[in-house]
Amino acid sequence: MPAAIADLVHVYAATARDRGMVRREVTPRHAAQEMRGRLAEGAPCGVMFGPERTGLLNDDVALADTVLRVPLNPGFSSLNLAQAVMIIGYEWFTSGAAAPPETLRRGGSRPATKAELLNFFEHLEEELVRNGFLRNRESRPSMVRNLRSLFQRAQCTEQELRTLHGVVTAFAGPRERGKKVEEVIEHATDCRVTPCAGE
Repeated sequence: MPAAIADLVHVYAATARDRGMVRREVTPRHAAQEMRGRLAEGAPCGVMFGPERTGLLNDDVALADTVLRVPLNPGFSSLNLAQAVMIIGYEWFTSGAAAPPETLRRGGSRPATKAELLNFFEHLEEELVRNGFLRNRESRPSMVRNLRSLFQRAQCTEQELRTLHGVVTAFAGPRERGKKVEEVIEHATDCRVTPCAGE
């Protein structure tokens, strides 16, 4: 073991057993961040693993600066060599990974632009007014905001908005694109005051 660590400045000993020694102890996650910092400063460091059957000897652990212990269920605290190497290697990898913690895969479609989203809002709200869902003028603004917030949170793609346009059209019929939603709202309001033609 002395030959294996001869060119290192800081050595971690991977062990689950209490050796009765005064030693600083860290988790693999903390050790990975710490090792990256040491390496950035030009201080070589490494991790000692013992043989599969016996683990590290006490004399080996005595050569280490820090004990590296994987937090486990106290009743099942033993790992085989491959498991220990995998866990510590994984923590080392993730500590330097540039990948964001969360991504949204869009199935080949691009995110919808605000113009496309607003166009869908106009289409949806126009049909909801025409079919009587937004007939209450007092509650209409808050209902519209709630609907818009719902679709904003969904982070729709351009393809999804086209599908939603189709759903609205399938339920409400072809869109009268020359008529603005404000005109439809005014018409619906007038019908509440005086009977419209045909009623």
